[in-house]
Amino acid sequence: MMFEKTLMTLAAAAAIAAAAAVSVVSAAFAVYAILLPLVGAAGASAIVAAVAALIVAVAGMIAARKAENRRTSYQEIPQGGFDLTGKVVDIVRERPLMSLGIGLAAGIIALKNPTLTASLAKAFLDPKPPQR
Repeated sequence: MMFEKTLMTLAAAAAIAAAAAVSVVSAAFAVYAILLPLVGAAGASAIVAAVAALIVAVAGMIAARKAENRRTSYQEIPQGGFDLTGKVVDIVRERPLMSLGIGLAAGIIALKNPTLTASLAKAFLDPKPPQR
């Protein structure tokens, strides 16, 4: 039952991400269509690219500010062993754009290979058998 809920949550998140991507592309095409008669194809393309870069820069600054606020209350990872979750959190904090790209790629792979996604989710969510 928990596995189905997790898959439904993943499917909903993938649908939301796909809708957001379609919205962004549609908005870019709309801006391009409005600017095309005014500045030509090259100018409209350059303006659309500049607007996209500005949006990414603002989002990155907001994310960096939030990460910096969280970092002040961040506790050090114990040095006793390798902590995968801590490493992932550090990578996301240090390189948010790279993390976004990796997340997008993982989402695309998850949408293209639902059986792989299901088997990975099952592997991570199933309880471990007792050790003998």
